[in-house]
Amino acid sequence: MAYVITDDCTKDFHCVEACPTDCIHPKEDEAGVEAVNQLFVDPDGCIDCGACVPVCPSNSIFPVEEVPAGKESFIELNKAHYN
Repeated sequence: MAYVITDDCTKDFHCVEACPTDCIHPKEDEAGVEAVNQLFVDPDGCIDCGACVPVCPSNSIFPVEEVPAGKESFIELNKAHYN
């Protein structure tokens, strides 16, 4: 997986719009969007382009190698959302 979204996510959906591979979910109109506290990057769809990072107003998207200390659990949480 190239990028990970952490709990600072505000679900503003800017990253969804910026993603060229449609790998960030749930989208605003998808079922279950109200039930989650954040958005998630599909590890199989992410192409490591970084388009999502500069549009994130909450600075909650990180390359997997740069996930802040204490937030490593979000690596597995992002993966688990798609399993």
